[in-house]
Amino acid sequence: MHCLLGALPHHAMRRLAQRYGPVMLLRLGHVRAVVVSSPEAAREVMKTHDAIFANRPLYVTMDIFTYSGRNITFAPYQSRHWKEVRRLCATELLGPKRVLSFRPIREEEAASLVRGIAASPPALVNVSERIKVLMTDLLMRCAIGDRCPMRDEYIADMDKALELMAGFNLIDLFPGSWLARTLGAGSLRAARELHDRIHRITQAIIDYHESKGAAATTGDVEGSSRREDILDLLLRFQKDGGLGITLTTQVLSGVMFDVFAAGSETTGTTTIWAMSELVRSPRVMERAQSEVRQLLHGKTRVPEADIQGRLPYLQTVIKETLRLHPPAPLILPRLCGESTKVLGFDVPEGTTVFVNVWALGRDKILWADADEFKPERFEDDTTDFSGTDFRFLPGDAGRRMCPGLTFGVANIEITLASLLYHFDWKLPGGASPYELDMSESYGITARRKTDLLLEATPYVPHGLES
Repeated sequence: MHCLLGALPHHAMRRLAQRYGPVMLLRLGHVRAVVVSSPEAAREVMKTHDAIFANRPLYVTMDIFTYSGRNITFAPYQSRHWKEVRRLCATELLGPKRVLSFRPIREEEAASLVRGIAASPPALVNVSERIKVLMTDLLMRCAIGDRCPMRDEYIADMDKALELMAGFNLIDLFPGSWLARTLGAGSLRAARELHDRIHRITQAIIDYHESKGAAATTGDVEGSSRREDILDLLLRFQKDGGLGITLTTQVLSGVMFDVFAAGSETTGTTTIWAMSELVRSPRVMERAQSEVRQLLHGKTRVPEADIQGRLPYLQTVIKETLRLHPPAPLILPRLCGESTKVLGFDVPEGTTVFVNVWALGRDKILWADADEFKPERFEDDTTDFSGTDFRFLPGDAGRRMCPGLTFGVANIEITLASLLYHFDWKLPGGASPYELDMSESYGITARRKTDLLLEATPYVPHGLES
């Protein structure tokens, strides 16, 4: 465990893997952990023995935030709860038709982002803050039909929660130790207080939604013909049944926590990293902007129907960003359900397994110029987001693969297209692109350590100048 001190876990684990190999056993306090760092080892965990590794360890901190595993992400594999909620998420909440139905919301929020930046004084734009707000508003509108009135409080609390959920807290590493619980009482108390605040926000949203729905059915408010959102669907299943499980208040809150946290955090993080890499690579920025501007020339906003499937280079930018900056660098840990072998090494039952996808994406054996941002590497490459290429696993793979990838990529694409079409971007004060700090912060996701501050100049297509 001392080998991880003073470094981000995925960085330290990569260095250890370079010395000890792609499958290594670590003792993280009282937690026995195996870290895999090669495509072959990842394939065995996520495909060959996927059923054995399909559960997730429920640490003390994670137990608090996931309502004791009553969400989607940490629900026990093979439980009726997991099967039904996962199916609901994949086919109803975030299925292709549902994602398409959210297109007007994506377009409206992207246009709102552009208006907000254009109306700002000619000064620095906090791109990180703008994108976080956009993704939160977009997700909230898709999930609950409206922006969250407690958005700022929610974002601040979620930021703190994601740091605590990394799984490397004292009480998580020494779960049976009274001393660890005593010394770690502060972080445990902070986790419970954060969970209570987030739960109150979620519950207020649910209560308001139910009252609004009841009023709509009696004709007291407008909205009886409004677009059905994710919470509408969940409340309908809670009322009418049909799932095979009971959607209790805790289950509903757990599922909504997954939707809110994963939906806004991962897409926001990826979009911010994409803008960071584009600013550091003027050649790539110019090519991506040229593609978007040639396609949309003369338009005042970015219609999703016009860009879908027609921005191949921007798609490679997104893939390259996810290769270098997977939002969850260690994915989410798996739990070995029975003793087995990975690349010939024994993995005992009860072992926590980390797949270091950040290390896979930067492996110099797997990728030419692995540390450089080169979207062109994906132009003649059939690698996609399906989790079948074990060099590239931004959304996990197998039974635990993220069901919201299509939704997330759609949000990222229209946001980047809007920012690149409407503005020219540069670092403040004429700074060199290579001066941009690319440090990561600690947490369950790998976000920028500092906000991305850029100068934005509105772009006026040739022939449309006033």
